Amino acid sequence: MSAESIQLIVNGLLITLALTATSTIVALIFGTVLGVLRVGSNTVLREAAAGYIEFFRNIPILTVLFFMYFGLSRSQVLPIRLSPFSTATWGLGLYTAAYVAEIIRSGIYAVGRGQIEAARSLGLSFTQMLRLVLLPQAFSVAIPPLGTLLIALLKNTSIASTIVVGELFYQAGIVEGRTFNPNIFLIIGMIYVAVNIPLGLLVNYTERRLRILR
Repeated sequence: MSAESIQLIVNGLLITLALTATSTIVALIFGTVLGVLRVGSNTVLREAAAGYIEFFRNIPILTVLFFMYFGLSRSQVLPIRLSPFSTATWGLGLYTAAYVAEIIRSGIYAVGRGQIEAARSLGLSFTQMLRLVLLPQAFSVAIPPLGTLLIALLKNTSIASTIVVGELFYQAGIVEGRTFNPNIFLIIGMIYVAVNIPLGLLVNYTERRLRILR
């Protein structure tokens, strides 16, 4: 490949990593809140969270991106115009949050009932119990599925090419269009593998460390 093609691929990789990081933050924040609401005592909030999760788990992610990029800007009530990168960040983040919520909910349910009762006997409020007892242990249990979800999210960033985000897959398309060499997509696939394998190893290492600490 030429130096220009290599530069395009490097730029695409950096944008892919940045998009993964920002959308992961959105997904973790919103997903944790939704997961907590799913186990809360407020029926209205619990059902609203359940509806959000079911909605996003049953529609294609491409629908979310297209609606946010093309639909929100044409809204008659409150038109919202986001840049392609911001659209991809919020779209991927809010979509993935539905899956994070279910992982967090399962992690909370995995905490022993005795610990919850002990926290109540100490006079901890629900918020204190979440912050000091439930969420730390829930995240510890949820590390493996959250790690798998993070890897899936990194691969899902390739969908952002459909709204002109200059991530790795989009740049590969530009290089292929200039060189007419379809092997560039094989190279891109190897780059995804090279990034995801260390992520998987990091998740496994973190899981083992947390198991030892428990």
